[in-house]
Amino acid sequence: MKKPIFFGFIVLGGLVGLFSAAMDDWGTRVVMIAIGMLFGTAIGGALTRIDGRARTSKQDADPIPGMGVTSEDLAANYWRDKGHPPFMKPPESDLNPDKSGVHDDPV
Repeated sequence: MKKPIFFGFIVLGGLVGLFSAAMDDWGTRVVMIAIGMLFGTAIGGALTRIDGRARTSKQDADPIPGMGVTSEDLAANYWRDKGHPPFMKPPESDLNPDKSGVHDDPV
């Protein structure tokens, strides 16, 4: 039942494009029909949820929670890790402890 609804939205988009350019020449009508069909395809695909990707559940994607790579783990440790995943945090630089680069002592 999803495919007839999907194709119905494509046809409906083409008709809207045709009627919006009804008084123009055929070149403009064809372009408007194509644009209407493009929008009809997007709307029909979104409403009928037809897409080429396989849906995976969250449990299949990360079977071991607490390893630090789930979105919940990253959110729980955001302030500690500064938004970086585990083992991906850049090292703190000790070469320049003064962050501003300006020294107080005149030399």
